[in-house]
Amino acid sequence: MRDRYRDDSPSAFSLARRELLVGGLLVVGIAALPAVPALAAPTSSPDQAAARFMEISSLLVAHRLNAEVGKRMAAAMGALNLSLSPQIDGLLAIARERNARVVEDFFADVPDGPLKDAALSIISAWYLGVVTDAPDAEVFAYEHALMYQPTRDIMTIPSYAISGPNGWTAEAPPLSNMPEF
Repeated sequence: MRDRYRDDSPSAFSLARRELLVGGLLVVGIAALPAVPALAAPTSSPDQAAARFMEISSLLVAHRLNAEVGKRMAAAMGALNLSLSPQIDGLLAIARERNARVVEDFFADVPDGPLKDAALSIISAWYLGVVTDAPDAEVFAYEHALMYQPTRDIMTIPSYAISGPNGWTAEAPPLSNMPEF
């Protein structure tokens, strides 16, 4: 509220709260205008994004990949890298242009930069079973991690489960006959 006896605030420079609010909203609205077409653009569903992720993964990694692990991995990588979807589109375009069936058919044509980094991060995620190399990283492919596959017949994954990895619900083997005292 203006004090009519003060002369340090001339009426020409006075801003009422409503004028300030309307002006602020106008500035924010103008600043957000370039983002409106991006918000209005159709986005792919999570299933379509997972299918594209699995398509590029099957080209980049020459192994049988678990679709459920791929779906979770795609969601996590997409949350960390907001430009992953267009990067996957770019990689798929290069692969389709070369009629690629395996990574060697098109990887040499992937330009250095974000596309190659995205391809390498997808390969890394499948082999390591995590999408980031942080101590608190979420594990997506514990027993399906590709680095474990070559040695799975001779090396067991460290686990507290009695019957092996992810065997928490399995019945424990019976003990041998215990002597009675």
